Amino acid sequence: MRRTLTGIAGTAALALVLAACGSDGGDTETDTNTDAAPEAGNLEAELTWWDTSDPTNEGPAFEKLIEQFNEEYPDVTINYQSVPFAEAQNKFKTAAKSGSGAPDIMRAEVAWVPEFASLGYLYALDGTPLLEGEEFLETPMSSNVYEDQTYGVPQVTDTLGLMYNKKLFADAGVDVPTTWDEVAEVSRTIEEKTGAKGIYINSGGYFLLPFIYGEGGDLVDPEAQKILVNSPEAAAGIKTAAGLVKSGAAPKPDAADSYGTMMTLFKEGKVAMIINGPWEVKAISDDPKFGGFENLGVAPVPAGSVEAGAPVGGHNYVIYSGMDEAKADAAIAFVDFMSSAESQAFIADELGLLPANAGAYDLVADNEKVAAWKAALDVAKPRPWIPEGGLFFAPLDTMATQVLVQGKDPQAALDEAAKTFKADVVPDYSE
Repeated sequence: MRRTLTGIAGTAALALVLAACGSDGGDTETDTNTDAAPEAGNLEAELTWWDTSDPTNEGPAFEKLIEQFNEEYPDVTINYQSVPFAEAQNKFKTAAKSGSGAPDIMRAEVAWVPEFASLGYLYALDGTPLLEGEEFLETPMSSNVYEDQTYGVPQVTDTLGLMYNKKLFADAGVDVPTTWDEVAEVSRTIEEKTGAKGIYINSGGYFLLPFIYGEGGDLVDPEAQKILVNSPEAAAGIKTAAGLVKSGAAPKPDAADSYGTMMTLFKEGKVAMIINGPWEVKAISDDPKFGGFENLGVAPVPAGSVEAGAPVGGHNYVIYSGMDEAKADAAIAFVDFMSSAESQAFIADELGLLPANAGAYDLVADNEKVAAWKAALDVAKPRPWIPEGGLFFAPLDTMATQVLVQGKDPQAALDEAAKTFKADVVPDYSE
């Protein structure tokens, strides 16, 4: 079934992401099914796909892929539904638990897969044609493994980087900062020379992970089963973020729509730097106020006192467990098509997203939007692939708002987050 390339990604292209993703993910070896895959003409089904990507910037590209899929599989109807990312995790769990309304296929954030699998809501893919070829990159693929079974395949991989406005940097005569201390210095100069603010820090917990990682901190230690979110290292990182806001290097985040305000100010040239990911490259490049992709710089997240580090993110294709085998064959064929090297290369060219299929890197070797993220990927850190991993960020979001918007003491806010982790997320872990 899989449309393989002659020779998977070359050494240099593959190293681009393998170096970034690390090698400490779960074991992804599975028994592959050597039976012939169902022929396209023999598949007939109606499937619902929940796409949790941005409906304006990303959705149209995925809809184009559905059209291409139907050229090969004309009797498989895909009911495409755009589901808001913020609602999708709980919406899927509610529908799957009730046995009514769950989609056949879903675009799931990497941290959701172990949770959904632990609840029995996902179709195990071991032994299916979908896993033939071993083309997927190790860490993105490892996020799909739970208790030695595979429940999804990667759609895209990503991380956070320092995105900056090249013109504002040139007008201010400053270099790209490599540490948070340098960010503060550069921000002052940019504001003095151009009137623009230096950096906008989104008050979302995920976007503060580079500050925590920069001081050698983390959220939890799964092996020791210990909560680390309020450790001295984590507190030092959050104090750095709070200091940038307090000093005026970064404006106070908008309490109502921090992310949207960040993107508007950056695209309008009113702020010179943001911490964000490759999913926004197209929207930034296409905005007439920004100046095109040639005005967009991408660098690794700045380092704290210990290191530079950003989270590995991305999304996976998963299949709902509550379907019969005939329908599952069609779902597997669809996911196989969407996750192939050719399809992921198409998405990379259309949107600038980073493939998780190794074979795609040969096909996008000349793509500047993908190549721009190499250095940022080199400092990316895998997240713990545990069922509770998708539940960390609500407490972190609360903490980030308390610190950056309300001015609460970072240690006190992190202590509250740790209590929530203990009560609601990982009750068996020690504080």
